Amino acid sequence: MTPATRAHAHAVPAHAHASPSDRWTPDSIPGQSGRLALVTGANSGIGYVTARELARRGAHVVLACRSQQRGQEALERLRAEVPCARAELRLLDLADLKSVRRFAEGWNHDRLDLLVNNAGIALVPFSRTADGFESQFGVNHLGTFALTGLLMPHLLASPDPRVVTVSSEGQRFARFDMGNLDAERGYRPLFTYIQSKRANLYFATELQRRADAAGLGLRSMAVAPGLTRSNVLTGGANSTRGRAYGALMRLLLRSAFRPTPEGAKTSLYAATVPDLPGGSYVVPDGPFQLRGEPVLRSRERAIEDADTAHRLWALSERLTGVIHPVPAQAPSRD
Repeated sequence: MTPATRAHAHAVPAHAHASPSDRWTPDSIPGQSGRLALVTGANSGIGYVTARELARRGAHVVLACRSQQRGQEALERLRAEVPCARAELRLLDLADLKSVRRFAEGWNHDRLDLLVNNAGIALVPFSRTADGFESQFGVNHLGTFALTGLLMPHLLASPDPRVVTVSSEGQRFARFDMGNLDAERGYRPLFTYIQSKRANLYFATELQRRADAAGLGLRSMAVAPGLTRSNVLTGGANSTRGRAYGALMRLLLRSAFRPTPEGAKTSLYAATVPDLPGGSYVVPDGPFQLRGEPVLRSRERAIEDADTAHRLWALSERLTGVIHPVPAQAPSRD
């Protein structure tokens, strides 16, 4: 167990023993002035709220979006809601590794203090990315893996770099199959989605192990937002699934899913709580992690499964061609 994992296992969030009136909210975020943050998928949903609240507290926020139009609309909305915001828009398509490389090559700031890997797709009809990967695995994991690796020199130029990767409470139910990550043996949208979200958690914890082994100050966190209203089930590829699907999803989102700002709490908590240890996994504290307040969780198979995480990392480097400048450490076989 790494030092970060040991700290994670014993860490208690600041609000754990507080009264309801003292619970952590975005108003609890300390000042972010002087901090440079990048949020992927920031044009809507949890990503937009995360970017807005970071900007509200003084961070310079880069909104990384796939669509110029939707990204520009989000930027204008953010500036209207936070008039003093320091924010900018840059185009990024995680379904295209050429786009990921262009984005990283075009990074012209002197560093990157915070990377929030928020963008993702869910339960979409079968399709492949520009590079031939199944789309959920390609966008949710491989695109995120490649982007983080290509931006690592800028993160390591920060005095206190942090990476937050959005997983899902659904990852707990994944039967992670290294032989079917890319739908080689058939495609089931839900199975493939939760498997890609398990991959996000493997990635975040393995990144922390490697940072610890290298003696780096980088902190890698993972979060689960809980059931949250967003356009992940209705936008993108899901927008072409017909009126009946759209009506059903909108009804489900209104009745069973909580407001987007609530879902963004775990991302914001992981991104801003000053003493949060690297390797933390932040989830809602309610039943089945579906709703509630941010809390640290250490009892997850993926957190302790260093062998699978190590193998997934090696596969991801081979598939993307992106070699992270963080040295490997073979998992213990004790």
